Amino acid sequence: MNRREFLVSTAALSVLLAHGGRGLASPRGGSLVLVTADLESHVVVLSPTSGRTLARIQTAPGPRSIESVDTRIAVVAHSRHGLVSIVDAAAREVRVELDGFTAPRYTAVHPNRSIAYVTDSASEEVVALDVGRGRIVSRTHVPGPARHVSVSPDGTALWTSLGSKSARLAVLDLRDARRPRLERSIVPPFLAHDVVFAPRGRQVWVTSGAGHRIALYRADKREVVRVLAADRAPQHVAFVGDLVFVASGDDGTVRVHRLNGDLVRQVEVPVGSYNVTFGDGRAVAPSLSRGTVALLDERGHVRAVRRIARAAHDACVVHAI
Repeated sequence: MNRREFLVSTAALSVLLAHGGRGLASPRGGSLVLVTADLESHVVVLSPTSGRTLARIQTAPGPRSIESVDTRIAVVAHSRHGLVSIVDAAAREVRVELDGFTAPRYTAVHPNRSIAYVTDSASEEVVALDVGRGRIVSRTHVPGPARHVSVSPDGTALWTSLGSKSARLAVLDLRDARRPRLERSIVPPFLAHDVVFAPRGRQVWVTSGAGHRIALYRADKREVVRVLAADRAPQHVAFVGDLVFVASGDDGTVRVHRLNGDLVRQVEVPVGSYNVTFGDGRAVAPSLSRGTVALLDERGHVRAVRRIARAAHDACVVHAI
């Protein structure tokens, strides 16, 4: 199943995750921003406060998306190459490389288990990955090319959009965390793109793949409670305390909302900043077209913009201490 041998044993990776990385971190540890350099076959390691480049972790070609799992570990999807890498940020290296995918897109992580759920759009599957053991444990078929994905804070449900402009969303039951079960599909009020659970699990924010709208769902009822205006599609969402950051890469903006949907402010970021993530007091918006990273504070003010690569599609924050 693995294209290359494990760089460390899976047992060692399991121990690392079980301890949350503590006691095993390098002396260079601390909170770190990891950003995919899509055209240059590496992940860039940045300071979350200054945006200064600290290191570059060499990977297989085409790292497209990245998601933190627990402290220093991240999962990287190489969509065009059918690969998923497990990266150790503190050690600055790829630990495991898996090739049991067709077109892996995005990853969501179980809140209480070292299980990552990777959407494989070409196979129309959600693939459960045991990160500690470095292996695939199950595949769940969904009725479309699964793409963006989010897990509820209590770990009981997973929602995924079925394409970049999706007419349906799939809802999976995660009561057996290792073997998700397709529960139902939902028809959104527009062609959907991103889907993200709010931190308390009461809401799911669904953005548009074609229009200027965002739908706020009541998670338990799977019902739309409010539709918001947005900048150009596609939009992506990150939750920052009691605020919601919504990025529009085509317009080069981040809109900051309250949890009820009310708009607080709008700021400019480099065009192509499609994705947005949050950690360690900073929101991070990488630009696919400019190769920059914009760092915003917890209220949505831009604090720094750094050019780090030719293209930078996705980012995550890890806590490598």
